[in-house]
Amino acid sequence: MARPLSRRSLLQAAAAAAAVPGLSQAATGRAVAASGRAVAAPASAADSPSAWTVRPFGLEDVSLGQGVFADKRKLMLDHARGYDVNRLLQVFRANAGLSTGGAVAPGGWEGLDGEANGNLRGHYTGHFLTMLAQAYRGTKEQVFADRIATMVGALTEVRAALRRDPAVLSVAGKFGAAADQVRGSYQYVDLPAAVLGGAPAITLSVWVRPTHDADWTRVFDFGDNTSRYLYLTARNQAGVPRFAITTSGAGAEQGLNGTAALPLNQWSHLAVTIAGGTGTLYVNGTAVARNTAMNLTPAALGTLKNNWLGRSNYPADPVFAGAYEEFNIFSRALTAAEITELQSRRAADASTGRGDLASYAFDETAGGTFADASGRGLTATLRRTWGGPSHPGFLAAYPETQFIELESRTTPDYTKVWAPYYTAHKILQGLLDAYTATDDARALDLASGMCDWMYSRLSKLPEATLQRMWGIFSSGEFGGIVEAICDLHTITGKAEHLALAKLFDLDRLIDACAANTDVLDGLHANQHIPIFTGYVRLYDETGEERYLTSARNFWDMVVPHRMYGIGGTSTQEFWKARDVIAGTISPTTAETCCAYNMLKLSRTLFFHEQDPKYMDYYERALYNQVLGSKQDKPDAEKPLVTYFIGLTPGHVRDYTPKQGTTCCEGTGMESATKYQDSVYFAKTDGSALYVNLYSPSKLTWADGGVTVTQSTRFPQEQGSTLTFGGGGASFTLRLRVPSWATAGFRVTVNGRAVSGTPKPGSYFDVSRSWRAGDTVRVAMPFTTRVEKALDDPSLQTLFHGPVNLVARDSATEYLEVGLYHDAGLSGDLSASLTPVPGKPSHFTLGGREWVPFAEGTEDPTHAYFRRAEPKVVFGGRDSGVANPAKADGTTLLDEIWAGAPFGNKGALVTRVRSVVNAWVTAGRLSRADGDTVVATATAASYQP
Repeated sequence: MARPLSRRSLLQAAAAAAAVPGLSQAATGRAVAASGRAVAAPASAADSPSAWTVRPFGLEDVSLGQGVFADKRKLMLDHARGYDVNRLLQVFRANAGLSTGGAVAPGGWEGLDGEANGNLRGHYTGHFLTMLAQAYRGTKEQVFADRIATMVGALTEVRAALRRDPAVLSVAGKFGAAADQVRGSYQYVDLPAAVLGGAPAITLSVWVRPTHDADWTRVFDFGDNTSRYLYLTARNQAGVPRFAITTSGAGAEQGLNGTAALPLNQWSHLAVTIAGGTGTLYVNGTAVARNTAMNLTPAALGTLKNNWLGRSNYPADPVFAGAYEEFNIFSRALTAAEITELQSRRAADASTGRGDLASYAFDETAGGTFADASGRGLTATLRRTWGGPSHPGFLAAYPETQFIELESRTTPDYTKVWAPYYTAHKILQGLLDAYTATDDARALDLASGMCDWMYSRLSKLPEATLQRMWGIFSSGEFGGIVEAICDLHTITGKAEHLALAKLFDLDRLIDACAANTDVLDGLHANQHIPIFTGYVRLYDETGEERYLTSARNFWDMVVPHRMYGIGGTSTQEFWKARDVIAGTISPTTAETCCAYNMLKLSRTLFFHEQDPKYMDYYERALYNQVLGSKQDKPDAEKPLVTYFIGLTPGHVRDYTPKQGTTCCEGTGMESATKYQDSVYFAKTDGSALYVNLYSPSKLTWADGGVTVTQSTRFPQEQGSTLTFGGGGASFTLRLRVPSWATAGFRVTVNGRAVSGTPKPGSYFDVSRSWRAGDTVRVAMPFTTRVEKALDDPSLQTLFHGPVNLVARDSATEYLEVGLYHDAGLSGDLSASLTPVPGKPSHFTLGGREWVPFAEGTEDPTHAYFRRAEPKVVFGGRDSGVANPAKADGTTLLDEIWAGAPFGNKGALVTRVRSVVNAWVTAGRLSRADGDTVVATATAASYQP
């Protein structure tokens, strides 16, 4: 394939904004080395969408320093190095009829025996490719590039095989060579219509080596439909071989049933004879069944249309998996002695000779046909049950049938059609990331071909069909495919690729969100979040405002209205009504994929509008749910990532969810290899550097230009130090002031305080000519606060700075927790927490240990608790007055402390008096009790 122009300028600039680190922009901008000169606009900025006002850095430009992110990443990198990629490739190779080399499919969602018949297989391979690409970009370890090359090479071979007619897979047989039918290949042998010859007596003899124990897989099936046929199945519903013949459907079958199951992965000889009204079934030379009332013969069936080895005339029956050797059809019933003779030699070498109606040795080693040695010239042909791809660009781990059936489907059924375009997205994204990381043109060719194929399918469909498809739950899910297609379009420039991206418009969702009409109640969360990241990219490519407007409004419908304290969203994978938080908490809250995709959307929106709320959310979800979703232990075989994170009392996280290889384990692999993707951004004109996250890291901004090393133990440390290196340059350093930083945000440069008043939930600018050795120190004291469930103020979650604290306790009821007892004038609740010596960010409260949510343990935890402040207490002084509450659960103390921070004790007492008077007037508090409350507040002493 011809090499596309300017990979870095086209792909790494444009695609990075789509929030996929594998597509993040490499540092191609260059800082001017001369001291005091402005940083030049990045070389790639001219190729960035004009709508962007900031751009990200590539994973290779930001290295992680020692800390929690590096520790978690190390665990995932060990998995990336250790897992056998041939297991992932097994399902692709099987689908193409290629040798799987003995590899065992991963199982779970990535195998035929997993949930919904493995209808999502292939998705995990895409995730794994992205992980490898990100790992390589972040570490430059050759092992990751080598593994990418192995996978891309194998997928190239798979596509080439799918483009051809099926070819025999020759393996060692009982006597010589045999033809293997890999499970998942959906291949069968098609025999000519004259094969049975209308014989009044017959023997069918075959050697088989089954590799799977599915019921009703046919060794052979000759028939017209489900009324006229004869078949031999390796296993019936009882697990034993069965032969049957009928001219009137299943109810009129004349049958022979075996007595024991055929062993797997061993050669077994099967033979059926019919003559004179008697049918006999032989297994390994022994007659195991005889039917003396079998008066039907091939003569009664006549010439049949479908004469198959390995395929059933009943469409729902599975295809035979295993090997064939020596299939012979004789126009007479062989004797028992002759059947016995066939156990030790080929028919050609036995007294029987070859079958006179048909004889296939299956000793071919190439091609897709099998010679008939009977003398009748009945050449057999290897075929796929589904025919073959509709376009040469097709690439998948299963047949094209799911894509075809989706086009007529009106209701969801994931056992039939499970999100085929979602799976296509994962594969496409993995290939693009592989190309970005390693310049392997094969990966780009595969990705481009996939989009050519999708366009060839979808462009032919009526608009109404597309709208129906994309609106179907699960079956019509397409993930972030629009984003990936737009990224590809920045490379290829093909009009068809941009047109393809627009074919995924879900107009009713776009239009509702563009009008700021909240329609999320009842929608599957993760089916829809990545859609909007794609629509933002479509805005970049087309300039159509509705895409960007709908995405902005959608984000605001989720945050905070459907967000849990850890940044997660969804319950049982779905959204409920707006502002219902307490009412949705369950063991299946906060699907991990949702947090992953909300982070991608947040940063993509930030590229267009630098609203600090997007990075506030990013910090919340990254430092809590995303970190906490990864278990803190090594495992080469499993990524150890949660699917759901239950927020119910005493919940224990499950790091090996469902049957494995789930969507959340896939996104978890990606998350753990891109932790540094949003620490720093740059203005597209080079005039400013954004520090979005406080994380130990080193930024290399432009070749030979400025470096910024961030040294911190954040969030264990309440601040960070940034040290400049490289050449000198002039630009504005924009430091994010977290919304929770209410106790101050102090900045010094080279030890001197920077003037200004940082505001929580904003960016604080420091503009100067930066030189090597310049040091910026940021101090942001943490406070302890609660966040209340929107629908139940008494149900709360605890934060210390950005860190969500959870109580370790096995109780399954909400814990009752009081916090106002020692509250200071600032409203900070930290005095209620006692630090645990030697354990940073660990505290005791109420006799329990409270720890960061980010710790990936299997301890039972409580993320939410029931606030219990039974008495009005100030500065440790108990008034003896019960703490009254409004109907919505807001208490007197809640309303008083809502006025914090207080500049001094007098301001607090003034607030107490004002709130007490309002509550007395409203009849919620007696005057006598109100006076006692005011007197207690006046007499108490307070910490700052």
